[in-house]
Amino acid sequence: MSKITKIGFVGLGIMGKSMALNLLKAGFKVTVWNRTQEKTKPLKEVGATVAETLEDLARETELIITIVNDTPDVEEVIFQKLISGLVAGKIVVDMSTIDPGATVEFSKKLASLKIEMLDAPVSGGDIGARNGTLTIMAGGKKEVFERVLPVFQAMGKNIVHCGGNGDGQRVKMINQVLCGLHAVAMTEAFSIAKDVGLDLDIMHKVVTSGAAGSWALDNLGPRLLKGDKEPGFKLSMQLKDLRIAHETTQKYSEKYRGTALAFELFSKANEKGLGNLGSHGLIELYK
Repeated sequence: MSKITKIGFVGLGIMGKSMALNLLKAGFKVTVWNRTQEKTKPLKEVGATVAETLEDLARETELIITIVNDTPDVEEVIFQKLISGLVAGKIVVDMSTIDPGATVEFSKKLASLKIEMLDAPVSGGDIGARNGTLTIMAGGKKEVFERVLPVFQAMGKNIVHCGGNGDGQRVKMINQVLCGLHAVAMTEAFSIAKDVGLDLDIMHKVVTSGAAGSWALDNLGPRLLKGDKEPGFKLSMQLKDLRIAHETTQKYSEKYRGTALAFELFSKANEKGLGNLGSHGLIELYK
């Protein structure tokens, strides 16, 4: 198999922009497309090609990465836009976070056209995307994963083949349950600490160094201390991920009360207009 050199990248949001930049830095030839064309300009300035259409992007590249909002968006991008430019032998890598069952169906449809697919959602937020240190959890054929691995290595550090198609999304679902519950725990703890009159800086310094420590406390806690609720990952997107987890777990049992609670609280926050804040903006519910 020849080395992959030409990559199409679809979706230049908070995560996608930095991921595409890191591919360019690694020496790949990158063609980009975004629904809002304005967002392609910073990539063009550093050497990316901007495709006029998704069909053009698919035709001119060997591997196409998508990182868009939700399951219907992935389906539209692949099967209504990219598909006319896809031919046998190309690879589609979806790095969005979407429904695992839908991912399996998408991979089957593409396989019938002799097009390979990996689901490879990511974790690490805007910091990991900028620094090229994302966790990438991939599902699909092992041999396809190994061929794409050098591409993943330009964007992430902890890169794991999780199993067949859909398993990357299933692992990401578990990741987002933990992230959601960590956000609930952190914002509630900060609110309690304030109510009982603690110095928040001292409290944060103590709890991060012990058994209660977490990525959320290390990375989002300092933002809360400064009153910075800007998103590294939008609350509304965390809600979407929790919706997927909630819908999936309900199929098995109603015993997963933590997942249900996180989904409920993030839903309330979104209804109150907090969706464009970071997930740590959940603390606004406690005011």
